[in-house]
Amino acid sequence: MADILPGTLGPLLREARHRLAAAGVADPALDAWLLVEHFSGTTRTQAIAEPSQTVREDAIAAIDVALRRRVAGEPVHRILGFREFYGLRLGLSPETLEPRPDTETLVEAILPFARATAERLGECRILDLGTGTGAIALALLIAVPGAVATGVDIAAGALATAMRNACELGLADRFETLESDWFAKVSGRYHVIAANPPYIPSRDIGNLQDEVRDFDPHLALDGGADGLGPYRIIAAEATRFLEAECRVAVEIGHTQRNEVTDIFLAAGYRLSGMFCDLGGNDRVLVFERANP
Repeated sequence: MADILPGTLGPLLREARHRLAAAGVADPALDAWLLVEHFSGTTRTQAIAEPSQTVREDAIAAIDVALRRRVAGEPVHRILGFREFYGLRLGLSPETLEPRPDTETLVEAILPFARATAERLGECRILDLGTGTGAIALALLIAVPGAVATGVDIAAGALATAMRNACELGLADRFETLESDWFAKVSGRYHVIAANPPYIPSRDIGNLQDEVRDFDPHLALDGGADGLGPYRIIAAEATRFLEAECRVAVEIGHTQRNEVTDIFLAAGYRLSGMFCDLGGNDRVLVFERANP
């Protein structure tokens, strides 16, 4: 690997791409763009129109460090410190999962009910279990001005990140956080309970992609012996926190549709919607109470 990066934008971008490609990074061109843009404060248009533009020495040093981190396997968005989700820029921290496009399916699945509830009642109260960055709750708050949300997480660092994101998005007055092990400290009633819970069986954690296994918090991945533990908790305990007309929306692993459905049916729910992600995989189940 070269020790010195070029001092002008076009050659700098090419060298960054070359370093990442040589290290076997899956999408070296995209990651090079993202890192160079972010740390140099330039745009792709500038790289095309002004390739001879000089890049500051401190920016070159920061890009060099970022490239070394990426070559070592750290995900590009962890290096940037943020990731886009549902059009929102969300800060990350070691205690949070990276919000991924598949989870946008959950937002889309529950959004019509949340919007209709807010229009009918003047409000929609949302409980986001395992909120992490706050991605699900904050996306719903942006889309439904009449909604308010509580983000629950067992990790204090995740809750701090979620609240920072809410403040950055101007949503702090409609979003609150609660440190709780699932429903342990929850009170009140909600129209929507949403969750992207841990659903990887414990024995499979070691087989995940390096970028997930080594950088995502295991607490947010490990769903117990069969990956279904959190669904059992949600199905068993959610009822006492739900309004009569309500929905429970959960993200699932792509092979878990039948098992998760059975857990909720046994707990007195009925399936009101099933949604696939952009890859065509089962991704989100929405339930309502069978006897509200």
